Amino acid sequence: MTKVKVIIPAYNEADSIAHVIHDIPSTVNEIIVVSNNSTDQTEHNAKAAGATVLLEPRRGYGYACLKGMEYLKNQEDKPDIVVFLDGDYSDYPEALDKIIAPIINDGIDFVIGSRVKALRAPGSMTKPQIFGNWLATTLMHLFFNAKFTDLGPFRAIKYEKLLALKMEDKTYGWTVEMQLKVLKHKFSYTEIPVNYRNRIGVSKVSGTIKGAIFAGIKILGWIFKYSIKR
Repeated sequence: MTKVKVIIPAYNEADSIAHVIHDIPSTVNEIIVVSNNSTDQTEHNAKAAGATVLLEPRRGYGYACLKGMEYLKNQEDKPDIVVFLDGDYSDYPEALDKIIAPIINDGIDFVIGSRVKALRAPGSMTKPQIFGNWLATTLMHLFFNAKFTDLGPFRAIKYEKLLALKMEDKTYGWTVEMQLKVLKHKFSYTEIPVNYRNRIGVSKVSGTIKGAIFAGIKILGWIFKYSIKR
């Protein structure tokens, strides 16, 4: 049977984290919430909802994801598939089975939940987010002939392929780094259209000017770094 484990980076998501955990299909073997130096009840609520809770005091989305990966690496019972999912309830966790289906049924290495316009709730993505996604995926297409349409955080990857990527970004560049390295390694990939709703609470990235600027710099930095390497 395919073993699936979920990593959820979370910073002050006390109001949403239990909803995320409860909506994840029961076919998942373990849910790992990485509290990224939360100051509210995120950790308590995640534990109460049945998740494994890890603490990562260094702030940064990538730091939290790397903490979850370190935890998996130290386990005897390794997963076959790792799913990354945000803790703000903007994604629909119940779509997880649909996200991992191409890996299980077709042997695809990497799957992104694509937040297509037709399935997005009004206002669920800010204009800077929409433009940033378009710019990043357009540049990846121009430089690498990539078929990505989104940098969506809801994603699944074979565990051994994830290890092969040697992920390193500590903050905002995590998602685009993963996609660029998938292209570099010539791993197979696909996208699955997913519903997307307004998050609970305020975004730590797109909800602030500083966050949006730094995210944009990080994303473009990774793309140009890899285009130069070519």
